[in-house]
This record gives sequence, C-alpha cells and structure tokens, in this order.
Amino acid sequence: MIRKLRRKLIAACMISLTIVLAVILGGVNLMGYQKVVADADTVLALLGSNDGAFPKSHGGPGGLPDGGIPIDKGAERRDFLGPKELSPETPYESRFFSVVLNGDNEIVQTDTVQIAAVDDETAGAYAQTVAESGHTAGFLDDYRYLVLAEEENTRATLLASAMLSLLGLTAVLLLLLILSHRIVHPVAESYEKQKRFITDAGHELKTPMTIISADADLLEMECGENQWLTDIRRQAQRLTGLTNDLIYLSRMEEEQPRLSFIEFPLSDVAEEMALPFQAPARSQGKEFTVQIQPMLSCTGDEKSIRQLLSILLDNALKYSPAGGELELRLEKLGRNILLTVTNTTEYPVDEEKLSHLFDRFYRSDQSRNSQTGGYGLGLSIARSIVLAHKGKIRAEKSPDGRSLSIVVALPA
Repeated sequence: MIRKLRRKLIAACMISLTIVLAVILGGVNLMGYQKVVADADTVLALLGSNDGAFPKSHGGPGGLPDGGIPIDKGAERRDFLGPKELSPETPYESRFFSVVLNGDNEIVQTDTVQIAAVDDETAGAYAQTVAESGHTAGFLDDYRYLVLAEEENTRATLLASAMLSLLGLTAVLLLLLILSHRIVHPVAESYEKQKRFITDAGHELKTPMTIISADADLLEMECGENQWLTDIRRQAQRLTGLTNDLIYLSRMEEEQPRLSFIEFPLSDVAEEMALPFQAPARSQGKEFTVQIQPMLSCTGDEKSIRQLLSILLDNALKYSPAGGELELRLEKLGRNILLTVTNTTEYPVDEEKLSHLFDRFYRSDQSRNSQTGGYGLGLSIARSIVLAHKGKIRAEKSPDGRSLSIVVALPA
C-alpha cells in the first residue's frame, strides 16, 4: 500500500510538472515562431511593394537594409559576401551577392547588383556548392560566405527547450524519489501501527472468546440449553469471526502476503464450493445456476481461492430476495479466467455505490443488511485475495439495475 502511495505521489507530481513545462515552453516556442513568421512577412511585403528589391531608403546599397539579406518564409538563406572593411564607407565599398535557396537547395532568388564579377548563374552555383558542403561559414574561392537557416534556428530552439525540459523532469524525478520516502513516512508509520494493533488485538481477543465459548458449553451441560447461553455462544462466534477476518485482511494487505502458489484444478474447486449453497438456496426458494467450464486450472493459493468463492457465494445468497436467482459462472476468456457471481436484488442497484462495495466496513443499506449479519469485510477480503493473485475484481449491475454481478479476472 505504501509503495502504491509513493508511486501515485510521484506520478501526480511528474504529470503536473510535465503539463506546466509543456505549457510554458510551448508558449515560448510558439511566440518565437510567430515572431520569425511576422519578420519574414514584413520583409516579403517590403520586397513585394518594391518589385522584388529593397528601397534605398531602407538601408545600404542595392536596397539591402543595413547590409542584410532577404528573408523567405520557410526557405534557407545562403548569403555570399565579398571581403569588406568595417568603416563608415563599408556599405559603399563592399562587393557582395546573395542567394536564397529552399529546403531542396533549389534557387529561389539571386541578387548580384552589387558585384560585377559574378553573374546570377555563377552565384547560384556557389550557393549550391556551399549548401552541399554543409558548412555554415568559410571561404569559397576568393569569397567569404555565411549561411543562415531560419528553420534550423527554430528547430534548434525547440530541441534546446525539449532537452532543458527533459533535464528538469529528470532532476525533479530524482528529488521526488529521494523525498517521497520522507513525505509518506508518517503515513507509513501510522499504517504499520494500525496493522500491528489489529493483529495484536485479534490474537489477544481470541483467548477470551475461546474461554467464553467453552464456559457457555459447560454451563449448557450443567443447566441445560436456554436462550441466554445460546445468545452468548452466537455472539462469541460472531466476534471470533470478526477477529479472524480482521487478522486475515491485515495479512493480505501486507506487501508480500504469505501465500503458497501451486497449480490446482479450479473447475473442481468451484464445483466443490458451490455444493454447500445448493440446499440453502432451495430452502429459501432461490434458483441457483452453476455454469463451470471443465478442466480449468489456476496457479495460486488454493485455500485463499476457496475463501474467495465462499465469500462471493455467501454474499449472493444473503443479499438476494426470496424467490430470487443466483448464478456462478466460470470460464476462460483469452489469457484470463473469469469468475462471475450474480444475484438478483430486492431494490435497484445504485450506480454510485458500486465503487464502494469493496471498501472495508461498507454497508450499502444498514436497515436491510442488519438482518443478514456480517460487518462489511467480505468483499474487502475478496479484493485483497484477488490483488494478491495479480487479478482484477469489479462490480457490475444489469441494465435494469435488478441484479448485481461480481466479476473476478485471474491470470490463466
């Protein structure tokens, strides 16, 4: 239970942090992408309104703003600049050309206005040579070149964000693994004390219950049978049963319950456990149907599985009305063995109460259940047995709500 609590705590924290990081980094990358697109659209609009060239009022020679390079949305920018001196006269002394390539290294646009030694065809050849080399800067013949790729910058930013998020999540996970033990330690200590108290109290109660039952038997031998001695014996038996159930439930909820797992014939066990319920069902006017697929075997603790069958059949017999119907069905479905116990109900089953049927001491209707005895521990014990066998258990109701089914899935 404590391990499950730690896992749930760590999972909840990690999921929450992942969502927060996804929102923050997603928003940052989205805003960056929108800015790149907006800048590209601005430059494209400027080019479009000036016949594909920059107006001289927007920058240096040839219409290029501040010696900049045309931007094409979704295209890589390959810029080839000749050598230049950094001085106020540099924009007028520089000889440069620029080429725009798309993602397939196809020439989109060339600009050779500011150079006479290179024509458009030569500029395109230079650009494709540099693109094939994979270098982002260097020299080609007598020219210094620089490659700018808007899409790659965006991908790099996105990749850096993802790596940063991954590192952050890993760090938080390590911290949670270390600190979660301290966080759940008070709960674990309280839970262990509770289990220890139940076990110790159960063992301490067994002795007086045994003495009370033995004294009642002796008094009955001396004084004869009477109502008071019968009541004493009956209540002592109920308390003994409650004590045994609490001890068994406490043991089953341990991290590693002491069970003997062997392969046994489940079909034969189910038929054997169903026999004692045939006569009570007939005496109460209830129809008991048994459908068991033969030759089914199961690997588990046979004693626990017998107790599981007894609990489910006893509940079905207790809580079905006079003249009602009961059914035990055992079959193999895929990789699981399905055990289903169904009984009709006197009143429609409430959907909201189905999830609480396996809670400890839960009684769906105290006024009706007070006549049947029990303390609401049966289905809790059944769930513990199923979980110890790596199975699943659930409660279902019929479409009209007049019958209840407890379905157990055990690994075949």
